Amino acid sequence: MEALPTLGVYVNADVTMKVHVTTIVHSCFAALRRIRSVRRVLPRHALLTLVRALIVSKVDYCSSLLARMSVQLHDWLQSVLSAASRLIFTTRRTDHIFLLLRDLHLLHVKFKLCVLAYGCLQGTSPMTST
Repeated sequence: MEALPTLGVYVNADVTMKVHVTTIVHSCFAALRRIRSVRRVLPRHALLTLVRALIVSKVDYCSSLLARMSVQLHDWLQSVLSAASRLIFTTRRTDHIFLLLRDLHLLHVKFKLCVLAYGCLQGTSPMTST
């Protein structure tokens, strides 16, 4: 059965979110390739702005739906954030990435879900209008 986008989220019949994550990963890596082509002429703060606008926004969108995703899907999403930080700092694939992610304030995918849940429990999450 084909997955159809609803509000930009692809949900397939078995609700594994594989189609959604695959779509995000492919579009983010395509955006990273375009950003890489202009990386040398842009200052770091401009690169960071592009990454937040074109990459992080896609990864964050509807991230609460990804709470029960598999480890493989989680690793795919995390690879996007890791590649984005490597692009900004021009590091090799073998270099440690944790400190770069921390410096850029790019939170781990699962950590974002924990922050969202904590905000809901504490009553500090945004109110929805009914």
